[in-house]
Amino acid sequence: MTSHLPDTFDGWPPEGVLFPVQSVSLRVLDGEHPFHSAQKAAAMENWRHEVARQPAVFDGRMVFQHRVSLVDGAIASEAYVVPYSTFLWWRRQPVRAGGVHLFAFPVLVSGDGALIAIRMSKTTVNAGQVYFAAGSLDPSDIVDGYCDIEANMRREVREETGLDLDDGTVVADPQLYGAHANRSVTLYRLFRFAMTADELIAAINRHEDQEGEVEEAVAIRSADPALHRYNPAMLPLLDWFFSEKR
Repeated sequence: MTSHLPDTFDGWPPEGVLFPVQSVSLRVLDGEHPFHSAQKAAAMENWRHEVARQPAVFDGRMVFQHRVSLVDGAIASEAYVVPYSTFLWWRRQPVRAGGVHLFAFPVLVSGDGALIAIRMSKTTVNAGQVYFAAGSLDPSDIVDGYCDIEANMRREVREETGLDLDDGTVVADPQLYGAHANRSVTLYRLFRFAMTADELIAAINRHEDQEGEVEEAVAIRSADPALHRYNPAMLPLLDWFFSEKR
């Protein structure tokens, strides 16, 4: 199948800058991702090294974008389901090509104005990194051939923190935002809680994370990038949130 979507980010806002997103349409195609087809052997060789470093890592299935476009605030993409091992091999390339990683960050805001994130445990491939409870899109997020990012955010927050984004006391910001860098696209939506930062952290730390991915919850009260070992996708959001005092 020949895609009508571009393979470049020409015309997008600059890397690392938040921009409003008006709509999202993430189509998942049948068949094999072209990068996966071309790189199977190399991806499996790399996977042996990944498992040696982190024996608990799991080669599950995830949605990996082939091409992504942004036109008048509307993001559209075409993707395939691939093994996680294929994505990790793509992520390790010095110059990324042949795919795009698109994922969603549910931005948890406490009643007293802090951002609530998690630190990943030492058993994960992102060990020690701090970012919002989130995970790559996977087959359970696909509905009628398209990815449901709202369902993905609810599921990941519930699994990793025990918090319920559908709770009547939680207010979801109607505006979705995006940012991109190095062929990764992050979507952000703010979720405002009535609970204070201390209350949210206590609730998260009481939660039994079944996958053992979360080391602890943390409260973020400034945009200082040196406070934690942040995942790169956190930095545009921190700059935007605290500069605007939202």
